[in-house]
Amino acid sequence: MNTLESLHDPDPARFASAYIGYLCTVLQRIDPQRIAGFIATLLDARERGATIFFMGNGGSAATASHFANDLAIGTRAHHKPFRALAITDNLSVLTAIANDYGYEGVFERQLRVLGRSGDVVVGISASGNSPNLLRAFEAAREMGIKSVALTAFDGGAMRAMADEGIHVPTDPKEYGPAEDAHMVLDHLVGAYLMQLVKRGG
Repeated sequence: MNTLESLHDPDPARFASAYIGYLCTVLQRIDPQRIAGFIATLLDARERGATIFFMGNGGSAATASHFANDLAIGTRAHHKPFRALAITDNLSVLTAIANDYGYEGVFERQLRVLGRSGDVVVGISASGNSPNLLRAFEAAREMGIKSVALTAFDGGAMRAMADEGIHVPTDPKEYGPAEDAHMVLDHLVGAYLMQLVKRGG
């Protein structure tokens, strides 16, 4: 039984209180220096005009899309934009690759077409073991693209493969708190960068 399962309570208010308390504990255990390093990577990519690719499956695909939006549009960095996009968002491309080559290649093949040396790819995954993300990270290494892993549970293979990353320390199978924390990271990073841009950065 993981921590989340142990919090179950028939009373929804008590469960809500316990869930929020546990999520706060998880968030407090994230290394802020890792967040600072990720922000530095994004700012460096912006300075060089490099593209930042986001990818993930399921709920993490939604986070990838949200992250790309918050960087490219939400920061209001129009004079020097964050060139961010989610390679989860083109259904025609995703289904064509999945149909013709298999789902494991849906991100790798897009990265090989769109990516250039010096770009950044951000993989978002609770388990860190999704084959399509791992193949994209392998392609990134070959292409000179920096890889960043946003993980949870034990981080899986993706955490070990990444050039850098932010790990959310949850128990296995705790998808809710893991994905909650990844969205907090999105809004935290976006808020910091928006204020930086607003102040002339």
